[in-house]
Amino acid sequence: MVDEAAGSIGDRVERAIQRHADTPGEIARGEAEKPRSLRRNVVWLVVTLVSLYLVFPKLVDTFSSWPQITRFSVAALLVMFALQVGVCVCMWDLQRTSLPPVRWRPVIAAQLASNALSNIAPGGGPVGAALQYRIFVAAGLERPAVVSALTAVNLLVFAVVLGLPILAIPFVFRGSVDRSLLQAAIAGLVAFAVIVGVGALLLTTDRALAWTGRVAQSARNRIRRHSAPLVDLPQRLLVERDRITSALGARWKRALVAAVGRWLLDFMTLLAALAAIGAHPRPSLVLLAFCGAKALGNIPATPGGLGFVEAGMTALLALAGVAPGDAVLATFAYRLFSYWLPLPFGLLGMALAPRRVTPPAADPASS
Repeated sequence: MVDEAAGSIGDRVERAIQRHADTPGEIARGEAEKPRSLRRNVVWLVVTLVSLYLVFPKLVDTFSSWPQITRFSVAALLVMFALQVGVCVCMWDLQRTSLPPVRWRPVIAAQLASNALSNIAPGGGPVGAALQYRIFVAAGLERPAVVSALTAVNLLVFAVVLGLPILAIPFVFRGSVDRSLLQAAIAGLVAFAVIVGVGALLLTTDRALAWTGRVAQSARNRIRRHSAPLVDLPQRLLVERDRITSALGARWKRALVAAVGRWLLDFMTLLAALAAIGAHPRPSLVLLAFCGAKALGNIPATPGGLGFVEAGMTALLALAGVAPGDAVLATFAYRLFSYWLPLPFGLLGMALAPRRVTPPAADPASS
């Protein structure tokens, strides 16, 4: 039972990539699944339209703040843009580290194109990963290696963002307020070192990861007393960890740094937006709001969590002590750079994508 459940998250990711990428096994049974797939697509279209209708007022509220963009200095806008470029660079390095030797061009193309597709397609995560799969296969990489690498990358990125709120909890009760973006940046560097250190410990030590699983399992069972108790979370975590380290090999350290950098630079974009308009809430509370909004972004009802993220982030920032008007404006600015700006760059990614299979270039430095 443990083996079947233990790989559930990784197996779901892998199956989703294979299903949307039409890998050979899926193509063989594709004809039989066409009616079912059509019905599923129609259902999702209806769900998406209804969801967009429900969140439309919040979207209008957020976009109505665009005239206030003049409150942002040019320097602040450039900082936010640079931070989002850093997010992309981290993802490029993470994916290139997880794959067999490959040139930078298909990696950059795959990330830009898939990120844009994920932001416009309902349930876009698996669809975007499938587009990456096709681009890497067209670049000459072996199909099983690509599926394993993409699965490991998704698991590692998910694990890091899952651990960020835990880092914030001890600081929520301190009561201190960082008064400048510089102080927040220093705190971010400290957080980066802490998360990388903890991540390295969990990736290399069975005892620490199993203890974490037991604590989380105990907390979950106490909160959900009327549900069936969870009994195998430590084993699940160990299996998923082994899946990641097996795919990454000796390059797991570099991959971990890139995954942590990806999320912290994204979080710093939100902090920069708040600092630019004179809002200085506790970064720990903003981090909790950020993670909550990212969880809402995984709701597959709308593309990229559109509407749900805006509603959740403004509400959570208000709970963190940000004035409602500032929360709406900061959310608008953050989503402008993290959600809307990558869309046109998806066309650049498709233009850079290889059109035919080419042999992968050996690059000893890639490891």
